[in-house]
Amino acid sequence: MKLNRKFYVVFACMLALIGCDTMNTEAFSNGKPKFVLEKYFDGDTSAWGIVEDRFGNVKRQFIVDINGVWDGDTLILKEDFLFDDGEKSFREWKITKNADGTYKGTADDVIGVAKGVASGNTLNWSYVLDLKLSDSSSIRVKLDDWMFLQPGGVLLNKAKMSKFGITLGQILISFSKGEKNKKHFDLANEVKSVEGAVPAVR
Repeated sequence: MKLNRKFYVVFACMLALIGCDTMNTEAFSNGKPKFVLEKYFDGDTSAWGIVEDRFGNVKRQFIVDINGVWDGDTLILKEDFLFDDGEKSFREWKITKNADGTYKGTADDVIGVAKGVASGNTLNWSYVLDLKLSDSSSIRVKLDDWMFLQPGGVLLNKAKMSKFGITLGQILISFSKGEKNKKHFDLANEVKSVEGAVPAVR
């Protein structure tokens, strides 16, 4: 009987810890400056990020050039990624704002519809991503994606990746308005062109 009681106490403590680990957008309702997704991403934005594994080890680094167009109904976001190993990728988001102020978004590598809730200086996205792996296969992972707008226009982003409730890793990104990464993409293109023009030494 004592063993059962001890088990329930430990189980209750675990539930309490899990509950404390869950953030709610309402907790940031008074946060300033107010984050309006369609306003912030209308125009050019640059970003810098890292990908960590579940142990906090940095596995990849990347930069992103983003162009957004808001027509009053839909925000089209075009994201060009350049990774530290030279890999490039592209994602296009189509995001609409619901009558209740929440958001929904779609992209080619997003399974179903992404759901976003904004409050104060914060936005929380929830979606399933078809994540491409190095061997050309893919795995579907859940993203719990949080954005926090800071004074001066810097937007901080952290996204936890999980599968079957198990954390696989985390993505950390910093956004800033303006086109600052174009030279890096141009340099990568130049290097690729030179490599293609030089015959391989055998």
